[in-house]
Amino acid sequence: MVTDTEFILESISQGCVTLADSEFLIDRLVKYVGNGRIRWHVEFRGHRVEFTTGQLKKQPTFRRKMLEQAGVLPPQRAGGDYRRWAIALRKNAIELPWRDRPVDAGFTIDRLVSLGGDRWTVDYQGKVIKFTTTKLRRQTSFRKRMLGKAKVLPPQLDPVAYRKWVDWLIQNATEAAPQASDALMSEKSWLDDLPELAGWQSEAPHDGTN
Repeated sequence: MVTDTEFILESISQGCVTLADSEFLIDRLVKYVGNGRIRWHVEFRGHRVEFTTGQLKKQPTFRRKMLEQAGVLPPQRAGGDYRRWAIALRKNAIELPWRDRPVDAGFTIDRLVSLGGDRWTVDYQGKVIKFTTTKLRRQTSFRKRMLGKAKVLPPQLDPVAYRKWVDWLIQNATEAAPQASDALMSEKSWLDDLPELAGWQSEAPHDGTN
């Protein structure tokens, strides 16, 4: 059986993405308590990775799970530095009661596609959900539309964390081919598919984060 360290070294030799300290900024750590167990969910760039307390304390295991499930390798820290970092992370965790399956558990979009202008589509488990830039940047609208169209409720992020996540999505968005955009997104089809748009426009002014 391949150890965590062996897996990491092999992945590095194959060119996996390794982040520097300044690049690896966790959105939040959620501590779920219930049924006699504690579960930790690390939220990072739209990914949600579950750990036990023991896994969170072991740096090789933490780095391997982040690599496997979020696609990036956290920076290597000295043993004492990692222990202090992990303790500080746990102290600042958000504590929530555990349910059989949190509605927002495991939320990861497949990709964000730019259709030009301020039009976007979010690909999620075979579904294509349309957004304007304004609605994508407004967390309340994003969560409402994902719940309505894809039947999934994304995690509620801290406003700053949500802004960082959306900025990262936009920076890494896929450009749609012009012909595909024209065929799929005529002005009429776009508006017909957003009947809520008029209602959303009447919402009170918002800071764009929630």
